[in-house]
Amino acid sequence: MPEGHKTHYLARQHADLLIGKAIAVSSPQGRFADDAKRVDGKTLVDVRAAGKHLFYDFESEETVHVHLGRYGTFRLDTLPPPPPRGQVRMRMVFDQGTIDLNGPSQCRVIGPEEVRTIIRGLGPDPLAGGRRQDVWATIRESGKPIATLLLDQSIMAGVGNIFRAEALFEAKVHPAVPGNQLDPTQFTRIWKALLRMMKVGLKHGRIISVTRSEVDRPLSKLNDRQRFRVYACDHCGVCGGAIATESIASRKIYFCPHCQSLE
Repeated sequence: MPEGHKTHYLARQHADLLIGKAIAVSSPQGRFADDAKRVDGKTLVDVRAAGKHLFYDFESEETVHVHLGRYGTFRLDTLPPPPPRGQVRMRMVFDQGTIDLNGPSQCRVIGPEEVRTIIRGLGPDPLAGGRRQDVWATIRESGKPIATLLLDQSIMAGVGNIFRAEALFEAKVHPAVPGNQLDPTQFTRIWKALLRMMKVGLKHGRIISVTRSEVDRPLSKLNDRQRFRVYACDHCGVCGGAIATESIASRKIYFCPHCQSLE
């Protein structure tokens, strides 16, 4: 599932391409056809991200709300628009190209009040200026595992399964530790790790948890197996021990029992 860095990355990319332009909006698949007609030919005035949500604001004060979910992807193509590849839920054609959206969990036109309702339901977004102390105020009161709390979008927006595993490893915190048993120093380490990784992800368009000093090549040149310290890894690069997995919040989390000991 795309995490918060990806929605902010897409918002920047699409803002550069689309803002101020009349957009031809359609739905080759058909599921978005009625909503597409409401914004077809209208000028796009803003593109913004909040956590894992994307909002495309049109001059008509109508907004296309997109949540990519686990399988959603955007594809930038040329003009004239090519034949649709797969089930294209939404197609946006502009003066320089074509943007197709496949497989989102949500794609619909909503009004200003519904936009506000969605955003009010989200916790602070680290990439949008969200404050550490606001997240900490909620986490320190909860007896749920920190790995559960980090995935709760109402507590902190934009964190997904990869970010939580990698940030907890960097902070040397076991994923099962309850929020109310963390000390402020531990949470500060988690927050700083998340913020660093999300900023790197925003820059490169993909999650990279390792730092330049840990690898012998530019971060942009890393393959998938080199980007992570624990996620989907077999052994810990620090202690050499086997990486363990547990199911927390219905998602598999990877961690090092030695480096992230409960003791």
